[in-house]
Amino acid sequence: MVAVTSFAVIGGGAYLAGTTGVGQQQLDYLLRLTSAEAEPVIPVGTGSIIYYRHPDGRPEYSRQAKKAADGRDFVAVGQTADISFDASGVVAAKDASQSAAPVLEQAQEQRKILYYRNPMGLPDTSKVPKKDSMGMDYLPVYEGDQADASTVKVSLGKLQRTGVKTAVAEMAAISRKVRVPGTVTWDERLVSVISMRTDSFVDQVAGVTTGDRVSKGQKLFSFYSQEIATAGAEFAAGRSAGRATESGSALRLKNLGVPQEVIDGIAAKGQVPTSIDYMSPRNGVVLERLATTGMMAKPGDPLFKIADISTVWIVAEVPEYDIGSVKIGSPVEVSVRSLPGQSFSGTVSLFSPQIEEQTRTTKVRIELANPIGLLLANMYADVEIEAGAPKPVVSVPSSAVIDTGDRQVVFIDKGDGRFEPRDVSVGVRGGERTEILKGIVAGDKVVVAANFLLDAESNLNSALNSMAEEAKP
Repeated sequence: MVAVTSFAVIGGGAYLAGTTGVGQQQLDYLLRLTSAEAEPVIPVGTGSIIYYRHPDGRPEYSRQAKKAADGRDFVAVGQTADISFDASGVVAAKDASQSAAPVLEQAQEQRKILYYRNPMGLPDTSKVPKKDSMGMDYLPVYEGDQADASTVKVSLGKLQRTGVKTAVAEMAAISRKVRVPGTVTWDERLVSVISMRTDSFVDQVAGVTTGDRVSKGQKLFSFYSQEIATAGAEFAAGRSAGRATESGSALRLKNLGVPQEVIDGIAAKGQVPTSIDYMSPRNGVVLERLATTGMMAKPGDPLFKIADISTVWIVAEVPEYDIGSVKIGSPVEVSVRSLPGQSFSGTVSLFSPQIEEQTRTTKVRIELANPIGLLLANMYADVEIEAGAPKPVVSVPSSAVIDTGDRQVVFIDKGDGRFEPRDVSVGVRGGERTEILKGIVAGDKVVVAANFLLDAESNLNSALNSMAEEAKP
């Protein structure tokens, strides 16, 4: 008996596994020889020569006949070389032509061969054993191996080599950030336009200009109106005579836009002031000043435009495909490029009822508090909207979903190396997890890595089985 290293045994065993059908169990025994104290024999066999080994069993091999350093010929290894296992678990070499068929071969003989498939994975099958153009044997497909044409069966060793990983579908809330650009605008509800309701002359304008901050009740300008003076005189005369027209005259003054303070002054003093002061109706910033001293103001002419900036809006452009993820009331974080390091919190308050044709986006309005006036109109803002499903839903890691464009597929781990493709309906997509609306339930084990390899194998199996069905009479 010639002693050989574990490398020689493993090399021969790997070849035999691909040519004589030696199973995974025998290969496991071969791998354990690296730590065993057995003294194996290198198989020689008969038939066509496969390769040549060193005459002393050293880990030296050759495809052609050659000589060792001492001039001896390398030993030819025949095609029928096989491996058996004795009771002690020691691997011994023998000639397959002189031995009984092992238990594995007997088990395979009891199973019916459906067809033979191309060893390179090409969609080519045969009813009888054959070789491809490179001389490789077609691989048999046994009855029961492909019960489901789409189910993929992978050996444990192959699973480790391909890096297949699984995870469990869980009930979880899906959350992600929708990052979109935005622009600061004034709150339209807090903007006031100052104008006259009758022909008036502006006597004097206060020293406020565009951009100045004004307070409610602060003087903006003074004016004279002949119609207001006539109505004021009637009101004063009615007060002094106690006539019933007093209430009508007071109402007329209100309709002409005379402040209540001025009406109370006329009632108290019994005379109409020559010039009436107009006060600011709110706190804010002067956006426009069109009034000038001595001008004639027609009814409706804008004299001042004042905006309360304690609350502002952010108008963000949300892409069409993200609209379903954003809801009214979703929390928002806003940062402005001119104020680095600062962020502002708000909520989504309104969706625009239309989509822009050019950009395929819709405008979303966000309300922000601006008590000290840091945010100014037309500032650019970076908006992060908290989107997703707030309630727990069936979800899987996003890498588990294979999206082909017209369908979404996940692979279910059925155990024992079997994987079943399952069509699913996808809901909200988060940063790391995806909602599954239909197709799987919580607790299912899904493939999250190397699933594209399983998908390719599943498609190949389906093609081979369909071809085999067509080949049947």
